[in-house]
Amino acid sequence: MKSKVQVIISGRVQGVWFRANTKNKAEQLGITGWVRNTNNGKVEALFEGEDEVLEKMLKWCNHGPPMAEVTDVKVKRNPDTDEHDSFSIKY
Repeated sequence: MKSKVQVIISGRVQGVWFRANTKNKAEQLGITGWVRNTNNGKVEALFEGEDEVLEKMLKWCNHGPPMAEVTDVKVKRNPDTDEHDSFSIKY
C-alpha cells in the first residue's frame, strides 16, 4: 500500500550533507518527494512510496549520514496523493 509521510528531523542535521544523502537514499528505495533545510536548523522531508520502503527510509532518517547527530524524528502520516514523480532537494 502506498502512503505519504512528512518528517521533521532535529539535531546536527544541517551542514553534514543530510539533504544530499536523503535524496540518494530515497532514489535508491524508489521514493518520491522532497527534502529541505528549515530556518530553525532542522531538516524537513516529504516521502511518498510503498509502506515497506517508507519504513526503511524512516529508519535511515533516525541516524542519517555519518556526520549527522539525529536527536528526534517527528513523523506525520497522510494519505498518498501521488503528488511527485521524482525526489528533489528544495532550496
